[in-house]
Formats: sequence, structure tokens, C-alpha cells
Amino acid sequence: MSRELVLSERPIIIGMVHLRPTLGAPYPEKISSMVGKAVEDAMALEKGGVDAVLVENFFDFPYYPNRVPPETIASITVAVLEVMRSVSVPVGVNILRNDSLASLAVAQATGASFIRVNVLTDAYVTDQGIIEGKAHELLRARSRLEDICGKIKILADVRVKHASPLSTRPMVEEALDAYERGGADAIVITGSRTGVPPTEDSLMKLRRALKDVPIFLGSGVNPKNVSLLRYADGAIVGSYFKEGGISSPVSVEKVKSLVEAVRSLK
Repeated sequence: MSRELVLSERPIIIGMVHLRPTLGAPYPEKISSMVGKAVEDAMALEKGGVDAVLVENFFDFPYYPNRVPPETIASITVAVLEVMRSVSVPVGVNILRNDSLASLAVAQATGASFIRVNVLTDAYVTDQGIIEGKAHELLRARSRLEDICGKIKILADVRVKHASPLSTRPMVEEALDAYERGGADAIVITGSRTGVPPTEDSLMKLRRALKDVPIFLGSGVNPKNVSLLRYADGAIVGSYFKEGGISSPVSVEKVKSLVEAVRSLK
């Protein structure tokens, strides 16, 4: 694998490429337009200084809870390939709402180096219904092609946004299970909704329990609250990088402002 996601002494920033509606969406965009906008956003993110980009079918709502149709996978594969050709930073894949097997397949086929999985273990009530983790399938699928494609890293959400756990277990126990039993390579923690950061208290609890496990903030990070990254190894940032709303293109200047704020952390 040519571009591996590697941690740094400072927190790393993964910028989101929010795909316009794919061929599997209710109101799809022409594939050339969808791919073109993805490439523009990816190039803007790299120009702004991010350490990696994550391609996601953000505008495909309402999302399938688990498996997405073939046309969605095909659309995302084309977009990821073109993004890979356009930037030099590591590229990841997240197929919403929770098609981790498709995300893995796209990563393996394109050379992307990591995937994000909203529900790897446990079960959550979401706006798509009840979603159960498929770690048992995902880890076996990854191992089958690992010698050919390399090891695709799994960034797994715990207490993912727009969802509530069915269990009453403490968040820290869920995170430990996702890492120790579910095979996650890193843990992602978010706020309750897109653009909402996790609480400092929840971050501190995770950091104490998962001392040697990579932790990423998955929502709500901006220059004003960048100090939250004292407890994390990086952040996945999407909505903050848009100038004028979530549907707007990525702003290079906003990317630079956050990257500079992160680099100034002590």
C-alpha cells in the first residue's frame, strides 16, 4: 500500500470529501459532476494542509442502514480512484450508513489505506433503524486479501452521532470492546449530531482507558475548540471546512486556519 495513514507527534487532520449524490441516491447527480466536485474538494483539502482525506457518500440520504446497491459502490469506487490520482495524501472510504464490507472492498480495489465504520460492534438505534455491528464479517473479509492489498486500517466510531446505543454499558467499555474484540485500529468519538463536538469529559475518560489506542475526534472540531485535541491523536473534519453551509465547496482558507491552529498546540 503506497500511502499509509500514519500518526504524528502532533494531532493529524483528516479532511472529509462529501460526495454529491451517487447513482444509488434518490436524486443522483451525473457521475462526471459528482466525481469532479470530489476531486476539487480533495485538492483543496490537500492544499490547505490536511494529512489525509476521507471520501464519504454524505449526500446519499436517506441512507441504507447496511448494504448499499451495486450502483452506489461503483460510483464511490470511481470517485475514490479519481481522488487518489489527484492528491498525494492517504485516502480513506466510508460508505454510509454502515456498509463496512463495501467500504473495505472499495479501499482494497483502489489502494485506499483506511475505512471508517460507524457501527463496528454493539447495536445502535439510528434514524435508519437498528444497526448491528459486523466486525466478525469485516475482519474475516480483510484477512482474506491482506497479502495482496495490505492491511486496511479500521477507524471505528463509538457512540456515533445520530444514534443511541441499545445497551446501557459505559462508553469506555464499548470502546475497549471495539478495540480489543472488534479489531478496530483506532477509535472515533463524536458529538450527538454532525458539527457537534464530543464533550471534554467523554474525551478524558476515553484517553485514560485507552492510553495506547489512537483516538480521533469525529465531529465539531474548529479553531475555537482545537484544545480538545490534547486528548486525541487527530480529528476528522468536514462541515467546518465549508464556507456557506454543508453543500458548499471546501474552503482552502478555512482548512489552513484549522491546520495552523492544530500545529500551534503544545
